Amino acid sequence: MKWSEISIHTTHEAVEAISNILHEAGAGGVVIEDPYDLVKERDDWYGEIVELNPDDYPEEGVIIKAYLPVNSFLGETVEQIKQAINNLWLYDIDLGKNKITLSEVNEEEWATAWKKHYHPVKVSEKFTIVPTWETYEPASSDELIIEMDPGMAFGTGTHPTTVMCLQALEKYVRPGDHVIDVGTGSGILSIAAAMLGAQSVRALDLDPVAVDSARLNVKLNKVQHVVTVSQNNLLDHIEEPADVIVANILAEIILRFTGDAYRLLKPGGRFITSGIIQAKKQDVKDGLLAAGFAIEEINVMEDWVAVVALKP
Repeated sequence: MKWSEISIHTTHEAVEAISNILHEAGAGGVVIEDPYDLVKERDDWYGEIVELNPDDYPEEGVIIKAYLPVNSFLGETVEQIKQAINNLWLYDIDLGKNKITLSEVNEEEWATAWKKHYHPVKVSEKFTIVPTWETYEPASSDELIIEMDPGMAFGTGTHPTTVMCLQALEKYVRPGDHVIDVGTGSGILSIAAAMLGAQSVRALDLDPVAVDSARLNVKLNKVQHVVTVSQNNLLDHIEEPADVIVANILAEIILRFTGDAYRLLKPGGRFITSGIIQAKKQDVKDGLLAAGFAIEEINVMEDWVAVVALKP
């Protein structure tokens, strides 16, 4: 079978939004080539450092690659992708060069292209993300292994925004907690909350492709008895109180439901937010404070910000 590789040269800020556009267009997953990966330092417990080829990376910005089947609808699909990406400027998202190119690959090359990018990565004191095809032996008895398949997931869990959410969940989720994951994507944050002992987790996403992906990953990690995945717009029509609400989505979207998050959280509950670029940090802080939250913690990784807000 023939596949078309679509490559978008863009900015760090646009990665999450463009990745979602590609998934909605039918891509099985995305490969992100970020030159920062070549030079960034990692603590030993942050994961294994694998050999990377500098020739695969742009000098500036980020290249996002995805694979679409070659069929009679390919041209229309690509045009829809281009239009959706160009519309991101309406959300004040910097698209950078926004250069889009297409090339054809066969199925064997496509499969190889996936696997060379993904390896087990330790992202926090407890969590290690492991591709399904890798054999990995836990380094300690309390290490928590999340299995992910990039072919069906919205990323592999190693993006800075996801890493900061995982670290915050590890810090704040307690056994017996009720957790809501807004914009669940691959379901990785819901899986993590379940592994940390949450009594129940509601994983919500408006995108039906994300809902299907999350359900597959939840079953893969054997936490379906705790995690319920459903299609839903943010926190609309949700009434059950929660101890922790987590949302790894764009700052503009977070600001739309800070009031609902405050309403649903129990006193002492926490709202963990990420997907926030540096330029939008103050806007999110102001929105959380206006909703009644106290800002408990702000973390920064690369160009991204995560804010933990407490309901007094």
